[in-house]
Amino acid sequence: MPKVINREIVRFKRFAINLVTYPEGHRVMRHNDPVSEGKYYKFNVVLKQPKVGGQFCADKVIFNLFNRVYFFRPDLYSHSVTPIQKGQRKLLSVAILLP
Repeated sequence: MPKVINREIVRFKRFAINLVTYPEGHRVMRHNDPVSEGKYYKFNVVLKQPKVGGQFCADKVIFNLFNRVYFFRPDLYSHSVTPIQKGQRKLLSVAILLP
């Protein structure tokens, strides 16, 4: 599977911002992101949609705006991205861990 490029912009103990590029041929298998304590939130903004594929899927989201902006709990709900068949997917991801 092609390699994802994950550029860390900001990282603190409970807050992180990353710019993530998913290449053609990549997919994200269904999973959740467990944390040992607290509530984990992600605010993801799709900056560039692939031409074919690369759709985000989640069991539950807090909100979804135009299938480009997602706010969800990755610790509680399974999520995935369908295979990117053509193009690439760029994502600005903001992660917040609350006590």
